[in-house]
Amino acid sequence: MIPLSWYLAVAAVLFSLGLYGALARRNAIAILMGIELMLNAVNINLVAFWRYITPQQFIGQVFAIFVITVAAAEAAIGLALIIAIYRHRQTIDIEEIDLMKW
Repeated sequence: MIPLSWYLAVAAVLFSLGLYGALARRNAIAILMGIELMLNAVNINLVAFWRYITPQQFIGQVFAIFVITVAAAEAAIGLALIIAIYRHRQTIDIEEIDLMKW
């Protein structure tokens, strides 16, 4: 059986890569990919803690399915916004998008 600390280490590395990807990139799609990595790290933590603490209940799996649903909605809405902005501004560079400025 794999120890809990290994799952937590993998999730921490995945979350760190996602955080770096979300903060260091200027491309909107790369930022969304970083956010997806962070949400997947959260799912690993939820399922790992569920397995090691209360395997007889399905609480961890229910929360993981909820996070997957939120991630799918975030990806769909985020990509729709990016496509709409690209059609209007012809760029997906975050620093060049100034729709809220006067």
